Amino acid sequence: MVSSSYVEFKPSHREAPPGTRHAATPASEEIEVSVYLKPHGHHAGVSREELAAHRAAEHEDDIKIVTDFAKQAGLNVVAVEPARRLIRLAGSADKMQAAFKTELIEYKEGGNAFRGRTGALSMPADMAGVVESVLGLDTRPAASPRLVKSQAAAAGTSYLPNQVAKFYNFPTSVTGAGQCIAIIELGGGFNKADNAAAFKAMHLPEPTIIAVSVDGGKNKPKPVNDADGEVALDIQVAGGCAPGAKLAVYFTPNTDKGFVDAITAAATDATNKPSVMSISWGGPESKWSAQGLASMTSALQDAANLGLSVFVAAGDNLATDGIAGTTAHVDFPASSPWAIGCGGTSIKVSGGAITAETVWNNGNSGTGGGISSAYPVPAFQQNAGLPNNVSSGKPGRGVPDVSGDADPNTGYVVVVNGKNEIVGGTSAVAPLWAGLAALINQAAGKPIGFFLPAIYAAQNVTNDITTGNNKPEGSNVGYAAGPGWDACTGLGTPKGQALLNLLAP
Repeated sequence: MVSSSYVEFKPSHREAPPGTRHAATPASEEIEVSVYLKPHGHHAGVSREELAAHRAAEHEDDIKIVTDFAKQAGLNVVAVEPARRLIRLAGSADKMQAAFKTELIEYKEGGNAFRGRTGALSMPADMAGVVESVLGLDTRPAASPRLVKSQAAAAGTSYLPNQVAKFYNFPTSVTGAGQCIAIIELGGGFNKADNAAAFKAMHLPEPTIIAVSVDGGKNKPKPVNDADGEVALDIQVAGGCAPGAKLAVYFTPNTDKGFVDAITAAATDATNKPSVMSISWGGPESKWSAQGLASMTSALQDAANLGLSVFVAAGDNLATDGIAGTTAHVDFPASSPWAIGCGGTSIKVSGGAITAETVWNNGNSGTGGGISSAYPVPAFQQNAGLPNNVSSGKPGRGVPDVSGDADPNTGYVVVVNGKNEIVGGTSAVAPLWAGLAALINQAAGKPIGFFLPAIYAAQNVTNDITTGNNKPEGSNVGYAAGPGWDACTGLGTPKGQALLNLLAP
C-alpha cells in the first residue's frame, strides 16, 4: 500500500486525447514509465563519466524516495541511471493506475492506436518535490517527421546533399573524421543498399552508420512510409555534408517518453560519444504537457552541457504549425532555448552557386517559425530585435535560429527503398547544420557545443534572408523576413567557412 499523503502533480496534466475511446486498458498489461528527477545542476563542461558520478551523489536521496514508492506500489525498478536523472519503473496497468491515481484508456485515431489519459497524475508529496516528469503512461504520438515530398520539382532544381553543402561553402579541408552525429528517429528505418547507392551518387565513401535501440525502437524500413523518407534524408544529408563522421541513428517509439529517452540516451552514450545531434521530428508546442516540455528542455540542456550541438527542425506548416484557426504556434522541441532551431528557405541556383534565396512558403507548406508561448526570451536573443507573438502580443523565445534550403521544389535527391525521391522540409536543415558542426568540431579539435551566443553576437557568418513570409495562403497570421533575425529564417543560412573561422579559430 502506498503512502496516503498524495498530492496532484500539476505538470503532468494532459487534455483529453484525440480520437475515439476504444476500451479500458487491460489490467494485466505491462507498462514501463520513465521517471525523470528534477536537476540539481547541469554541470557544464564535465565528461559523461563525471556527470554520472556527480548525479549519483546529489540524487541519492531523490532516488530512494522514488524506489521506496515503487516498492510500496508493487512496481519493479527496471533501471536507475543517475547521469540521465532517470528511474525506469514497470508494472501492470492496474498497479500503475493505483500508484498514480489515474485511468488509462485505449484510443484510436485514424490509423493510430494508443493509450491515453486525461487530467493530472497524483503521487506522494515527497516524491512530487523531486520528480520532474512521469512519462509513458500516455502513448499518444508526440511528433511528426518534418519532411515534405516534392510534387513538381523540375530537372535542374533538385540537388544532391553534398551539392547543397558546396552552395553554402562548407569547408573542404575537413570531413568530420573522429566525430559522431546522433540522429533521433521516432519511426521508420534505413536499408544498407539505399545508403550505398546514395553515397555512390555523391561520389563519397559510405560512412559508418549504426542503429541504436531506445525503449525497444528498431530500424524497421517499410515500403511507402514517410518515416523511411525521413530516416534516409537525415542520414544522407548529414553524411553527405560530413562523410568522415560516424552516424548513430537512435530509433525510439513516437511518444513523449520515447522522444525524451532517446535524447538522454544519445547525450550520455559513452560508447558512440556523439558531439552533434540532429532532430527532424516535432509537434506544436501547445500540445505538449508541462512535464514533457520540462524534461525535454532539461535533456537538451544536459546535451549542450556535455558539448553537443543539437539541431532541431522548426516545422513545415508555416506560422500556424498546422493547427486549424487563426492563431500562431511554434514547433517543439525547436522552441526549446537549448535547441538550435532550423528554418527553411527556397533557393535559385545558377553556375553552381545560389543566386537568390527567399523564405520557403508554398502556400500550404513552408517554414515554421514564430515566438514561443512557453519560454521567455533567452539571453542570447536579447539584442536580436525579436517581435512579440502576433497572436498573444507577448514576448518569448524566437524560432528559428538559423535556416537552409528546405523547399521540396529546390529539394534534395535521396534514395528511399531503392528509388530516387526529391524531398525537402526543415527536416533537411537540421542534418545539414549537424554535418557542418561535425566539420567544425574536427577543425576545432573539440566540440563547439551550444554556439548560439557566439553567432548571435557575430556578423557576416550567415546569409541574411530578407524576402518572404511564413503566412499561410489567404491568412495574415505569421511573420515577414527582414534585415537581421526574423521569425522565418532566424539569422539566415550558413556561410560554412566563415562559421568555421568564428567557432574554430
